[in-house]
Order: sequence, then structure tokens, then C-alpha cells
Amino acid sequence: QSNVLLCLAEQEKDPVFWNSWAQRTLKNAMNTQEPNKNVAKNLILFLGDGMGVPTVTAARILKGQLSGQYGEEVQLEMDKFPYVSLSKTYNTNAQVPDSAGTATAYLCGVKANEGTVGVSAAAVRGQCNTTQGNEVTSILKWAKDAGKSVGIVTTTRVNHATPSAAYAHCVDRDWYSDGEMPAEALQDGCKDIARQLMENIPDINVIMGGGRKYMLPKNTSDVEYPEEKKHSGTRKDGRNLIQEWIDRRKDKKGYYVWNKQELLSVNPSTADYLLGLFEPGDLTYDLDRDRSTDPSLTEMVEVAIKILRKNPEGFYLLVEGGRIDHGHHEGKAKQALHEAVEMDRAIGRAGLLTSAHDTLTVVTADHSHVFNFGGYTMRGNSIFGLAPMVSDVDQKPFTSILYGNGPGFKLVNGSRVNVSTVDYQQNDYQAQAAVPLRMETHGGEDVAVFAKGPMAHLLHGVQEQNYIPHVMAYAACVGQNKAHCRSGNSATSIAIAPPSLALIITATWLLC
Repeated sequence: QSNVLLCLAEQEKDPVFWNSWAQRTLKNAMNTQEPNKNVAKNLILFLGDGMGVPTVTAARILKGQLSGQYGEEVQLEMDKFPYVSLSKTYNTNAQVPDSAGTATAYLCGVKANEGTVGVSAAAVRGQCNTTQGNEVTSILKWAKDAGKSVGIVTTTRVNHATPSAAYAHCVDRDWYSDGEMPAEALQDGCKDIARQLMENIPDINVIMGGGRKYMLPKNTSDVEYPEEKKHSGTRKDGRNLIQEWIDRRKDKKGYYVWNKQELLSVNPSTADYLLGLFEPGDLTYDLDRDRSTDPSLTEMVEVAIKILRKNPEGFYLLVEGGRIDHGHHEGKAKQALHEAVEMDRAIGRAGLLTSAHDTLTVVTADHSHVFNFGGYTMRGNSIFGLAPMVSDVDQKPFTSILYGNGPGFKLVNGSRVNVSTVDYQQNDYQAQAAVPLRMETHGGEDVAVFAKGPMAHLLHGVQEQNYIPHVMAYAACVGQNKAHCRSGNSATSIAIAPPSLALIITATWLLC
């Protein structure tokens, strides 16, 4: 491998190398000038929770370095998508957003308040009585109503913020089960998110992730960790939602699995429904995963697509790489970036199992993080390595990766820790942060949207985040834009010209 890198270094000195590469890229771009205007039979949304642009770049370098390359020059699977745009992530009441309000935007097509899922901005976080009348439905429901199969795959709890906006209408993202809800909200008739998963859209074909404990009665031991109280059931209503799901699917080719062996033993050609709950809470980080008992995101996605694609009407699949976000919150960049690389593997696997001819695939993030890397590092420097110089203020080395805030802020005798005295390459190393916080925060900058397949060219420019599901629905002829679908197999332009943003804003001022 060192010989290969030396060879590459020599090639890069020659202008012919760069000119030829650019010319090949130009030729490919010319060949993809004609947009794909087919109707999308299938829709896949890959959501990297917290996967801002610095995370994408760092994950690309890590992917390359894991295969013995410098890293900077390689391509992620998402990098190969022909269309890229930017998404404005703010919530209606937050400049720097959270994962619930953003999920409502890119799944339901409506911007919302932070902390709320599947409800408009008229709903107030934590106030149960503001739910009714303010519910908004998601593209998963639009696809289901159009006869498509639908699925959710996540590395978090299946009732976490991102997946819950696909099926729930809840004024508080933390109401995972009735055990986490205030008595007043229960008295007012609000339902917990786990219950809504089972009741709101009862025929979701594939549900995979974590969250067993929220489905089980309080103090019911977990199947995998029977001795650990923290993993026991949390429900106060005494319901066993897993058993209820199994009972409803008895004669409907439905399978419940809780480990990798059971998952891989399911025959997708004979399964129409699958519930996979692989942990009491979130799944373990990919770096810490027990490869014999815990499925990877890629393995879950493969089974999901093989089940869903049997429907002649097509499918909608939401895939969340949800623990990129958790790694960053904990200041553990290595965990976060390995999560991002694993999601990219899943994107590649999905590409092999589908065709861009009839499948619109979108990859994006809900928000960013205050994560970055810099310090004038040399080409091929380990993404987790040190900058090439010491600070000219405190004369100590520093890692390239740093956080704006978070748990990595530590002082020893009133000054910054000397990172050369610790193992900054270990999996759980917390990168240094400028401001001390128990949990690092989200970032507020725009995030990238990668798209390929039918109507992918509509994801262009800088757009509001809630625009995403409108494009996906238009491409697949589900939801509100259906007039263009009646004339055969190709989607033409919407007949009604949309009003300009200036007109909408002026009209809003007049109404107010």
C-alpha cells in the first residue's frame, strides 16, 4: 500500500493527471445532462442524523484511510450522486434546530417547533391540548395510502425523533412510552410514541431499530439483558406492544426478530411484515457492535429492501444513521465518523438492490454539529491525528478534530490538557472543546442534500428543508401533486405556476 501511495504522489505532480481526471468528470457530467423524468416507483430517504458537511468530509477521509489510502481523494457512495443541494434546517422557533422539528420538515413537508413531531408550528412543546387539529401527515403515510409498501430502519430507538415523525403526532419527542409522560398529558388523551407506532399506521411493513423497553409493561425483564433493571419495560398501561404486533400478524406473513441470527433467517420472499427490535434502547455504536448477535445498518437495509420491493406498486423506505448524532453529542468523533461510514455502506448496498431508473434516493442530514477539523494537517494525516504544529499560545499539541463546545473541555492545573499524554486515537476519546458542556450541541449551518433517480434534478440550489418530501412525493405521484401523473410514465411540470416567495411573504404580512 505504501508503494501505491508513493505512486499516487508522483502522479499528482503531473498536470496531465489532474487534467485527465477533470476531463473524464466533465464527460460524465455531459452524459447526465438530461434529467430523469420517470415516475419514481420507489423512494428511499437516507437521513444521517447530525451529518453536517464537515462530518461528510471527515467520513470520506476515514473511509479512504480504512482501505489504506490517503483518504481525501476517495468518493463516498453519496458523493457519486449527480445532484447536490443545500437545505436550510432552522425550526419555526429555533435558529439552531433539533431532530424532531427537522424530521417534521423533511417527512411531513411542514416546518415545525423544536421538540415536536408530526404536528404544525401551532402545536406547543409539552402542551398536550395543542395537538388536536394541528396534526400533519408524512410521506410514509402518503406512500402507504397510494398502495406502496413502507418501512423504517434506524440505529436509534424506533420511537426516536427521526422515525417518529413518519407516523406519530406528538407535542413532545421524549414521550417514548406512557412511562415518560406527565399524568396531565395522559389525562388529556395524548398517546405515547410507541403506542402511536402500533396504532396510527397499523400496516407499516418493515420496522427495524432499537427500543424494546418502550413496548413492554413496566418491570418486564428484557430478553437479552434479563438481570439489568435499566433495560426493563417502561409501560404503565400494562400493554405488551410486541405481542400485540405478533398477534395481529399471525396469518399475514409477519415476523418479529430481536437478534442478527433471527433477522438473517427471515426469508424476504415469504415475509410481508417484519418487526426487528435489537436493543432495549438505541443500537450499539457500530465500532462496539457484537458482529455475531447485532445486525449492521447495511444488513438491516438489505433485508428491508428485499421485503419491500416485492410490491408491484413500489415502496417508501426511511433509513436513519441515527447515532452519528450521538457520537458528536458525546464528543466522540471516532464513533460518529464510523457511524457515517457505515451509513454510506448501506447507501451503496441500497444502490445495488435498486435502479436509479425507477428509484429516487435522497441522502441528507437533519442538522449539523459544532464539529470540525483543521490545523493545516498534511495530506493523508490520520483524520483522528494531531495537527503538524503545537499551539503558539500554550505550546501544546492539538488534534485536527475539535468541537466548538461539549464534554471534551478539560483543564489540568488551569490549562489545556496536553493531548500527547492521552490516547487520542481510542474509540471513545472525547476531542477537545472550546466551551464546557455535558453534551455538545447541534450546529446551525445548512446541510447537503444528495439525490439520484427520477426527478432528482428538482433538488437543486438552496432550499427550505420542508421542500424535500414535496419533491419526493411529486416524483412518485403520491400526496398532493398528482395531476402530472395521468399522462403516462413521465412526470411533466406542475400545471399551476407556484407563487413567488416574495408574493407569499407579502400576502402573509397582509393577512397578519
